[in-house]
Amino acid sequence: MARKLFLLLLVFLSFILGCRVGEKWHTSTFLFFDTICQINIFSSASDFKTAQEEVFQIFTEIEKHFSPGIKDYSSPIVLDLFHRALKVYHDSNGCFDITVSPLSRIWGFLGNQRRLPPSQEIESALRHIGMEKVKEQNGSLILLAEMEFDWGGIAKGLGIDLASKSLIEMGISRGFINAGGDLYCWGNNPDDKAWNIGIDNPREKGYFGVISISDLGAATTGDYQRYFMRDEVRYHHVFDPRTGYPARGKRSVTVVGPETVLCDALSTALFVSQQPEKVLEKYPDYGAIIIDSDGDISLLGKPYPFMLE
Repeated sequence: MARKLFLLLLVFLSFILGCRVGEKWHTSTFLFFDTICQINIFSSASDFKTAQEEVFQIFTEIEKHFSPGIKDYSSPIVLDLFHRALKVYHDSNGCFDITVSPLSRIWGFLGNQRRLPPSQEIESALRHIGMEKVKEQNGSLILLAEMEFDWGGIAKGLGIDLASKSLIEMGISRGFINAGGDLYCWGNNPDDKAWNIGIDNPREKGYFGVISISDLGAATTGDYQRYFMRDEVRYHHVFDPRTGYPARGKRSVTVVGPETVLCDALSTALFVSQQPEKVLEKYPDYGAIIIDSDGDISLLGKPYPFMLE
């Protein structure tokens, strides 16, 4: 009898020690890169406060280095992200290019004066675009006079990766960070299952499908996020850096994989590329859900659980 009670006590103590007292789901929202961001983690109240401060500090650092107009070309974090962007640039034959800022500017997507620029203006802007024009010297990047980086297609993903990694290292085993559709989720959701992530319908309200993932990132690029209409033609913010015009042929590209930073960059690269399957072959741990301009859906690369709504 005494031995049985001793064993029951051991089991009870193991259960108590294995649980962190006062843990529950906590949610917080804030602005990052002018985008509503959400943290949803399972933790104690004190750990959640620490986690909030950590995420805010990391995102503040990302904004400090990668916001529009910032010309810090020598810090290690900038150099590292440039090299990661450069790899995707080469792997996609130039379809992902962080030097497209002159195009964003003349089309009015860096302000509120969106317009259809004349062809001569587009041709002039193209002379200042191309990552091969950027030089690295003495630990700093050298840009031509009219060149400017647009980190919008990769920096949010980096911030999410750094923040989620930091929270996991803190011991937070279940959570979700979302910054305007770029996200990373780990562990199980509040229902103790994989996280169900809705993918926006690019032409109607609501979702067209759901991916079920955990310990993975995801990012979506679409022609419905920032655009204007002119003579029934949709002009959006995702430019083909080789033509100077918005990329054609797709409405939406969602990429799923181990790192949100690569999901972020690849979703743009695949949106622009006319051969997205060729690009994704170089990233075997990543999968894509593509809606083309006719509304047809295709799945490329590594298969992840996906369901139509």
